[in-house]
Amino acid sequence: LTESIRTLEEELRTAIFTRSARGITVTREGEEFLASARQILDDAARIAEKYTGKAVRRPQFSVSCQHFAFATDAFMDVVKANGADAYDFTLRETTTSEIIDDVSRHRSEIGVLYLSSRNRTPLEKIFKKEELVFEELFSANPHVFLGRKHPLARKQFIRPEELDDYPYLSYEQGMENALYFAEEVMPAIDRRKNIRVRDRATMTNLILGLDGFTVASGAHAKAYNPAIVSVPLKLDETISVGTIRRAGIKPSKQAEAFAAAMRRLITAS
Repeated sequence: LTESIRTLEEELRTAIFTRSARGITVTREGEEFLASARQILDDAARIAEKYTGKAVRRPQFSVSCQHFAFATDAFMDVVKANGADAYDFTLRETTTSEIIDDVSRHRSEIGVLYLSSRNRTPLEKIFKKEELVFEELFSANPHVFLGRKHPLARKQFIRPEELDDYPYLSYEQGMENALYFAEEVMPAIDRRKNIRVRDRATMTNLILGLDGFTVASGAHAKAYNPAIVSVPLKLDETISVGTIRRAGIKPSKQAEAFAAAMRRLITAS
């Protein structure tokens, strides 16, 4: 295997792996090569399946996304619709910077995140540098997510200052603390009471247990949790939720189905 890899690297005139005493790691050029190779294998498998009626390769699909309930539901739709006897799918709910890194380094075929006036310019610069393409799925106004028994739950809309006395729940972004990586359109720096979490289950428990709140698009809100309601936030801002993928790479059948499922869920909500 080692000899085969060396021969391939000589033919391509590029290093696919970096070797050290600790083992081997894939180079950036190697990641691009592997992505192209996977696409060729997927195309060949689809052709063979079309004419033979038999799957010749286990389908693979990977998504990295912010903590969107509709993205999880869309992923489940893709899994249910998959007709293969075996498959290898991955769903990562993670930080904004890791979503970008996953897609740019081919760990995930597609990423799901949002743009707004607060983060659009810096993120679009990163997309351009990493050769990523952003495609909008939908745009929405920000909503406050809080428990049904919260004192503000029955209001027609909520002003930011009305939330001052309640804990603000946001998703922790690891080492990347720049404001433009935040998942919430209203920055935590503007709030007096802040709690940062890593997963949606913890977020939900703290919203209900502490009369806390978070801010999201409000799209497909019913999928979040029956005990949670969304109320429009009186904030002059628009959230543009979309996907990112590598430029110049044809999306797989699973990626196309995933994007279609998200649009369908948002339209139906």
